[in-house]
Amino acid sequence: MFTGIITDVGTIAELEQQGDLRARIKTSYDTATIDMGASIASDGVCLTVVALGDDWYDVQISAETVSKTNLGDWSVGKRVNLERALKVGDELGGHIVSGHVDGVAEVVELHDEGDSTRVTLRAPKDLARFIAPKGSVALNGTSLTVNDVEGCDFGINFIPHTKEVTTWGDVKLGDRINLEIDTLARYVARLHEAG
Repeated sequence: MFTGIITDVGTIAELEQQGDLRARIKTSYDTATIDMGASIASDGVCLTVVALGDDWYDVQISAETVSKTNLGDWSVGKRVNLERALKVGDELGGHIVSGHVDGVAEVVELHDEGDSTRVTLRAPKDLARFIAPKGSVALNGTSLTVNDVEGCDFGINFIPHTKEVTTWGDVKLGDRINLEIDTLARYVARLHEAG
């Protein structure tokens, strides 16, 4: 489990197709404190550490994960949002995030509002019903509050701090963004369907 509070921005150092996609991610985390098999959310996708070095770790990414996320768009040099898994006693500053991406949203509009940047994203139709104004979503692993919703489009505001400590300062039109809907929204909808 994660909180959606990004604690590092890593860089893709290597990519290799070996049956599964294998990625090496450079990080400022103290890799001596990372266990083999640990889960690290990388752009919001819970990935398992399979090798470690002084300032990097490797993950294997299945074809299923590549097909459901934007990780197939990764290239060497790309910056990615990172978050290590929660430990008992950690502050829960965002919202509960599983690292299981539900789909990919597309950036369809962006403009500055004061020092903040307003981004409008388009969710897949089957996921849009789970997104509510003032509700939570995880986008590329970042816990965010939804400002407004109109059909499949929803708006998010990014303050300067968020743009500085995540990859959101790099966002551009057409970007494909990993979307994880709020777990509570998923269960409420399921209970409603069950009657």
